[in-house]
Amino acid sequence: MTLASFIAPLFVPANRPERFEKAAASGADAIILDLEDAVAADAKVEARTALRADFTQLPVLVRINAAGTPWHDDDLAAILKLPIAGIILPKAETGKGLDAVAASGIPVAALIESARGVADVRQVAAVPGVARLIFGSIDFCADLGCAHTRDALLMARSELVLASRLAGLDAPVDGVTTSIDDADLVTSDARHGLGLGFGGKLAIHPRQIEAILNGFRPEASEIEWARKVLATGDGAGAVDGAMVDEPVRIRARAILARTGG
Repeated sequence: MTLASFIAPLFVPANRPERFEKAAASGADAIILDLEDAVAADAKVEARTALRADFTQLPVLVRINAAGTPWHDDDLAAILKLPIAGIILPKAETGKGLDAVAASGIPVAALIESARGVADVRQVAAVPGVARLIFGSIDFCADLGCAHTRDALLMARSELVLASRLAGLDAPVDGVTTSIDDADLVTSDARHGLGLGFGGKLAIHPRQIEAILNGFRPEASEIEWARKVLATGDGAGAVDGAMVDEPVRIRARAILARTGG
């Protein structure tokens, strides 16, 4: 699995190493050791010294502290010594340490979570070394003072999807759903992101993993439709009274690819 292929990565506070193996056994397809928001200022050094990647065969990423913070340089120096799959850079914007992190040789997932980050997102996505975009929806709302609703976030989410496509990156990863126990909401949010062009969604608790994966699995009706479409062969055709041509078949293939079929 590469940095481009995970769907349900799970955050774990980096200062809680006793949780690392449990996180890896949760069903998540990648683990994010978090040095930033999940760790209090007085525990940053402890968290940094607890970093390790030998507890799982899954991709392990580290979210470091943002450029300009007192911990950023030491975080970056520490992870350069580890066999991790990627760096998550929070508050990613042009000219805010992005080039230095991208030059580390470790694939970078740029976390877009500010007004400036969204305004810069096409330039961020084009930086060599940036492998994927992630939407930090809650921080984005805090920056703008807007509601954390689908309507309020539609423009920003669409910008990440478009920037990823223009830069030749895989589909971006959507932000978190704050509810831990409402599996139906998590699945609905995941399906909403998928419908906009996202390829994954951040998880903040193991109970969210299966709900996220369910949101990215095609429904039975979608699978049936896709198989009918591909059975029409080449050229123009029709399925259930609707036109079928090559762009429609591309979508059908994408649906079946998510089933392994």
